[in-house]
Amino acid sequence: MPLPDEPAPVERGETVPDERGGSGAAVARKAPAVAKRDATVIVAGGTSDSHTWNLVFLQLLLEELGFDVVNLGPCVPTELLVRESLAHRPALLVVSSVNGHGYQDGIRMIGKVRERAELRAVPAVIGGKLGIEGAQSAEQLAELIAAGYDAVFDDGAEGIASFQRLLDSLPQRVLT
Repeated sequence: MPLPDEPAPVERGETVPDERGGSGAAVARKAPAVAKRDATVIVAGGTSDSHTWNLVFLQLLLEELGFDVVNLGPCVPTELLVRESLAHRPALLVVSSVNGHGYQDGIRMIGKVRERAELRAVPAVIGGKLGIEGAQSAEQLAELIAAGYDAVFDDGAEGIASFQRLLDSLPQRVLT
């Protein structure tokens, strides 16, 4: 059910200005097609990012929504991300950044994931603080999509709201 005053979904190549004047909005190919709840989601920090609270928050949020979560933790080597993705065949891959190097880490990480034919169709999103100087430009967000992410949730209120809309659009299971 749509939320009141919910903005239209952002499609690939579109950007929506935020209140800060930056792009700040999610850029998506389309809504990632996540298989179903009861499926596994892999959550990982960027290769250079040692923060953990964001990963714990994402894990708890996703578990509350009915997903099994494999939290790879901070400073995830790309080889580990690829290996665990092959082992778990996740319904969604989430890369989170707090240190402001999400753009650089994210480009490298998704490139290696998408090199594997078995992982090319796995929905993948990245979000958080992707740069050290605030919101990323529309071109940088588009580069992350072109590199292989299905959606990008840049730091800011619109990015968080967009991620919540993505999660809300996913099928739910009954919690007992």
